[in-house]
Amino acid sequence: MSNDAVQDFSVAFNNIVQSFGTLAQQSYELLNIGVKTVGQFIEPLVKTGCDLVCKAPTTAASVTPVTSVFQGSSVSTPKK
Repeated sequence: MSNDAVQDFSVAFNNIVQSFGTLAQQSYELLNIGVKTVGQFIEPLVKTGCDLVCKAPTTAASVTPVTSVFQGSSVSTPKK
């Protein structure tokens, strides 16, 4: 009878270890999927932000300054 108790304990312990192993593997897979999902959401935002930052100096250089817009105009000041 004591041999049956040892064998039952061994089977139970083996099942517990196997359950923890499966739980750890599934947790790892869930974390991996979560990281990939967050990466898929962040990637377009980072790419757009980088594009805006990289294009900002060239866009700012091509914009006509306000003072040059008024240089050719004939704006008259009111006479007193």
